[in-house]
Amino acid sequence: METNRNFFITIALSIVILTLWQVFYMNPKIEAQREQAQIEATRQGQTRVDGQASTPAGTTADGTTNLPASTPATPGANIPGQSQDAAQSGSLTRAAALGQSSRVKIDTPSLRGSISLTGARLDDLQLKEYHETVDDNSPNIQLLSPAPLADGYFAEIGFTGNDLTGTVPGPATVWTVEGNNTLTPSTPVTLTFTNEKGLIFKRTFSVDDNYMFTVKDAVTNATAAPISLASYGRVTRFSKPLHASTYVLHEGPIGVVGDDGLQEYTFAAIEKEKEVSPPKATTGGWIGITDKYWAATLIPSTAKPFQARMSYFEDGRPRFQSDYLSDPTTIEPGQSATIENLIFAGAKEVGKINAYEKERNIRQFELLIDWGWFYFITKPMFYLIDWLYKAIGNFGVAILVVTVLLKAVFFPLANKSYASMARMKLVQPKMTEIREKYADDKVKQQQAMMELYKTEKINPIAGCWPILIQIPVFFALYKVLYVTIEMRHAPFFGWIQDLAAPDPTSVFNLFGLLPWAVPAYLMIGVWPLIMGVTMFLQMRMNPTPPDPTQQMIFNWMPLIFTFMLSSFPAGLVIYWAWNNTLSITQQGIIMKRQGVKVELWDNLAGMFKKKPKPAE
Repeated sequence: METNRNFFITIALSIVILTLWQVFYMNPKIEAQREQAQIEATRQGQTRVDGQASTPAGTTADGTTNLPASTPATPGANIPGQSQDAAQSGSLTRAAALGQSSRVKIDTPSLRGSISLTGARLDDLQLKEYHETVDDNSPNIQLLSPAPLADGYFAEIGFTGNDLTGTVPGPATVWTVEGNNTLTPSTPVTLTFTNEKGLIFKRTFSVDDNYMFTVKDAVTNATAAPISLASYGRVTRFSKPLHASTYVLHEGPIGVVGDDGLQEYTFAAIEKEKEVSPPKATTGGWIGITDKYWAATLIPSTAKPFQARMSYFEDGRPRFQSDYLSDPTTIEPGQSATIENLIFAGAKEVGKINAYEKERNIRQFELLIDWGWFYFITKPMFYLIDWLYKAIGNFGVAILVVTVLLKAVFFPLANKSYASMARMKLVQPKMTEIREKYADDKVKQQQAMMELYKTEKINPIAGCWPILIQIPVFFALYKVLYVTIEMRHAPFFGWIQDLAAPDPTSVFNLFGLLPWAVPAYLMIGVWPLIMGVTMFLQMRMNPTPPDPTQQMIFNWMPLIFTFMLSSFPAGLVIYWAWNNTLSITQQGIIMKRQGVKVELWDNLAGMFKKKPKPAE
């Protein structure tokens, strides 16, 4: 029974790791290759789809897509579905694309970029504090880009109206700057536009020190009749991230709208569905598009209900869009109305996201970070590591300390487990005797084994508990390392400069001494090797299994795990190696206290002894 138990545990672990390797490594790798090919094809084949003038709502024009019939806005209202730019994607440099319109400069402690005066569109945004690689001299992360570029990605606020309103601000509206033309946390920027009917639109952009823009529209009705108009917002994106649609986290359209709460669709899912819209209008919430570390979202005014929508458009240039349309606002002659909306565009930092949710009263804004189904483990794990990091100054050391703390928390259970395993070693002679006595009767053999366990007060499944405990911790730590931006480019010591990336060294080029570019599947670095050695030693703490098949599995498992975990984040491999080391120490101490011989050195020596030939 003991042999079968160990055998099935080994098989289960092998299946778990094979699944993890397939899900977290191979599938994202294949997806990334496929998406890169799609992006390249898009760059070569995209055509111009924009350049239309802004048209009154209710008309049919290229670049607009009618909302579903259930929209609460005025009949015929529509939101632009296309980019409204008139350049072939891929044919312009970034500088040329930015130069197609006059701009207002953005300069904050966290952001730099500009707002296009054509459409008052936020389409040029760099993150000052984040770089493309661990090298601080590498380019900053470019979050938003003008629509003519292959990676076009922008956020925009506009209006829909009716025949009485005339032309309302939309993608092609050219605004005029009033006064200051540089947006900073201390200096808002005001834009104005007056249409042919006499409606006066005054838009004020303000921004905080981080990633939140406030867009305040004051509309004055200088006509002789009441007018009704509704505001809309959209986040439009022409390309997908390289690692979209992995199983580990969500990337794509996302929002908290309606009574159903969180709504999220992968890029692939929204391509299939084409359009998703909650069945009724809602007050409060947000909608946008998210990447692994970055996001652009719209937070509509809570003064009016709004209808949200997530879409994929195929006419012209394929693009993804999350948008909303608010209920219309009526403005009497000679009166004014103010509509305030928010735009978040930046890094998904946990502390700042939580602060925005609380301070700006944004419903469930924390869900912008994908904590996963096991958030009740993942979030505490992150907060503990982050707290230790702030105290220690190194995320890698914080992970090591967390491992020790977890060992301490689960010490009673692990101590009981290892003690039971030690007692089992003490009765090995009796177990061998039972096997030999009932070699031809497996039923009686198992009955005798169970009686022995009962007499000696041994729990035969006690050895499973340390493994079962480690699995959820493994998943939680993997999620923290993979999802939270705080772990991105976080260094450890030496060659590990990014705990969220795999160990960059490889034994196959002598860890960089040989000038050979090692294929990805042979990137077996120092820390995966250390992890493999600790796993090997941990398995050698126990007597060699008598079954040849089980012996073979136990001999090969450390090597298999070394190859599989080499593609995992270095922080996770360091955790596993350190956890194995602590487990070896803990198990050795408990075995000595129980008066059981530690088999490690005998097992290691036995590997090099010449085995006797079987008797003929």
